[in-house]
Amino acid sequence: MTPGRRLPFVVAHRGASAALPEHTLGAYELALKEGADGLECDVRLTRDGHLVCIHDRTIDRTSDGTGVVSELTLDELKDYDYGEPGCPAPLLAFDELVRLALDWTSRPVKLFVETKHPVRYGALVENTLLACLDKYGIGAPASADHARAVVMSFSPSAVWRVRRSAPLLPTVLLGESARYVGGGAATTVGATAIGPSVKTLRTHPELVDKAAAAGRATYCWTVDEHADVELCRRLGVDWVATNHPGRTKLWLDA
Repeated sequence: MTPGRRLPFVVAHRGASAALPEHTLGAYELALKEGADGLECDVRLTRDGHLVCIHDRTIDRTSDGTGVVSELTLDELKDYDYGEPGCPAPLLAFDELVRLALDWTSRPVKLFVETKHPVRYGALVENTLLACLDKYGIGAPASADHARAVVMSFSPSAVWRVRRSAPLLPTVLLGESARYVGGGAATTVGATAIGPSVKTLRTHPELVDKAAAAGRATYCWTVDEHADVELCRRLGVDWVATNHPGRTKLWLDA
């Protein structure tokens, strides 16, 4: 490693999800032990208005149950197992993840929260998320540099809602198209960072410099291969989301 050279920060994508079931408390605890600088999660609203950490619209893929998240209450969702054979795990409510991150005293850890769209409840997802962050005192940071939470979405309108309601909270406009994340969309909604996939970054490495010139950071997902980690390091990507936080930290520290 070149002395003084800044490394990308490592974000655990759904926790240490290559080792343990995604979006489970165990996966996030392992990510913290492996040195992750940030924890990424997807959030959806239950029928009774609670934020839960889950990627899909339904629980079919990640649990032993079936059903649509927005049509089930928190208690109903908690009746199912979100682990795997030999590794049972309950549903993780977003509040629990916030407390885990804030209680981790070894180093400051950022939360990267993706709101999913389109969804039944629309803007209520962002409104509920911001209220939750406010409850824990992290919804209105003194500056983006000191923020403990970052809100992300593939939906420009979702990013715009967050920017309008919490202007100092960092935001990432996610996308798989270079024209989308590198064009005017991020400017229009006031995103503080762009979020290209690593596939997009391989073919459009210029996105990082263009973002930096516009005063924006770059968050790249999902970076699991050594060559891609090195690409992000070389380009000056600020945050890399990975399913292997421990391994990625080792590669970057080598």
